[in-house]
Amino acid sequence: MRKPGVIILILLLGFPVLLAADDPQIEPEWDDYSYDIYVRGDQFFSISLGTIFPTIFVNEGELLDMNFSPPVGGMGTLMYNYFLSSKFFAGGEISGAFINTLRKNSLFLVTLGIRTGVQFVAGRFEFPITLSLGMCWHTYLDFGYYGFYLKGGVGAFFRITSEWSFGLTADWGWYPQWTENKSRNVDGNFVNVMLSARYHF
Repeated sequence: MRKPGVIILILLLGFPVLLAADDPQIEPEWDDYSYDIYVRGDQFFSISLGTIFPTIFVNEGELLDMNFSPPVGGMGTLMYNYFLSSKFFAGGEISGAFINTLRKNSLFLVTLGIRTGVQFVAGRFEFPITLSLGMCWHTYLDFGYYGFYLKGGVGAFFRITSEWSFGLTADWGWYPQWTENKSRNVDGNFVNVMLSARYHF
């Protein structure tokens, strides 16, 4: 083979290699925060455990005395979220809570609802702001009530790996009990603070 032919053959064989060397990496490393970590379709499950604090109870515009002792209970929540974009997400939640009263009885709350929110990311730190609405079952001794609840919250998480993040969440919840007897209507407000773990996929 003549010398010019050999040179042309070498160039043809080496050209794809040169293109591949100059081609930027399509999938960036997870530690590179110059791009959005979340995209549409990303999901995560979350489990939270912590405390719930009774705060304000109102009947027909008048404040009621709290009959909880100690004024703190326990709460647990399971959540699922789906990202609609890099910042906005929607999903659902189910939770249960208990609070003891002065007479050694307990109030139980079970909630099932939908949630939506927006999340801001700064490096490995993630800060969600959420709003939840759903159904709530109240149980105290032989009294049962079914109604709705509304809850707003904030959180702070640290992304340890691409799959796991851990953090702290705080929510303010409104749990009304409205009956035909207005003298027994109660608008209950609770604050819960919980430790949370999220699995991302």
